[in-house]
Amino acid sequence: MGYIGPSVINQLRASYPNSTLVGFDIGYFGSCLTTREVLPECRVDLQYFGDLRQFSKEVLSGVDAVVHLAGISNDPIGNKFEEVTLDINYRASIELAKRAKEAGAKSFNFASSCSMYGSAEDSARTERSPLNPLTAYAKSKVLTERDLEPLADKRFKVTCLRFSTACGWSDRLRLDLVLNDFVAGAVASKRITILSDGTPWRPLINVKDMARAIDWAISRDVANGGEFLAVNVGSDEWNYQVKDLAEEVARVIPGTDVSINKDAQPDKRSYRVNFELFRKLAPSHQPKVNLKNSIEELKMGLESMGFKDREFRNSKHMRLNVLTELQGKGLLNSKLQWVKAT
Repeated sequence: MGYIGPSVINQLRASYPNSTLVGFDIGYFGSCLTTREVLPECRVDLQYFGDLRQFSKEVLSGVDAVVHLAGISNDPIGNKFEEVTLDINYRASIELAKRAKEAGAKSFNFASSCSMYGSAEDSARTERSPLNPLTAYAKSKVLTERDLEPLADKRFKVTCLRFSTACGWSDRLRLDLVLNDFVAGAVASKRITILSDGTPWRPLINVKDMARAIDWAISRDVANGGEFLAVNVGSDEWNYQVKDLAEEVARVIPGTDVSINKDAQPDKRSYRVNFELFRKLAPSHQPKVNLKNSIEELKMGLESMGFKDREFRNSKHMRLNVLTELQGKGLLNSKLQWVKAT
């Protein structure tokens, strides 16, 4: 019930039309819908609501494969809720994997992140490169991968998909992602404001291609990558400097002004990534959606919403704002647990 989930549901429903799809979510962002045509969860067969930290093993009964997307999703939230990030993204994730294995699941597919490379401007990082996590979010991914590896065996295949930075349209859109932010600024005000000096490198991937990679991970043979696999997911052509992303948005949406904060402190989170292994292992599941298409779909989606919010960085399309508002209303406590009504 987050940003990536709707695309994953669509992909898996198409690939496994006769399978039973089961959802589990805490529901923080359930109301953050960008379409009113259909609730994305209508496409699953069963939807549970609950906290990953108190996960009931009964949910895993009869489950063949687990797609683990749940987690504190970005650096601003991780910085504010560092211990909660480790509890959910790391400790609860390992417990989920252990319970999945005990329940007889054959495949565990973890949404990891290329952010674990941290600062890496000298060369494109491969899966064998040193890890340099700079944030609580990135550290949680490193720790989870580390503790997932010993769980893998011939009966329990584990795939850690080190995703590039997500982008693109979703039924639950996030605008706290670099490309989505730029397109929102261009649509709302014909202005893109880059908070950094524009030089950091980022690899990007559309959410539809993330879903296709998850589909591949579920179905891959153990001989294709091994019992445990950590693989960079994206494409070499999608390594961009932030300023180049902004300029491409301005080309697709004419009349957009790009403002760069030349006085900003250098952003250490800068890395290019090598995707050769993913090309080798998943030749039929390579990214299909290019940068121009991603910008155009975001533009069309936002315009269909009548999006004109110049102050969108203060809106519910930023995940930290949603959590802060829920806390302010007394609905979430300091550990981001739902406060039970009295």
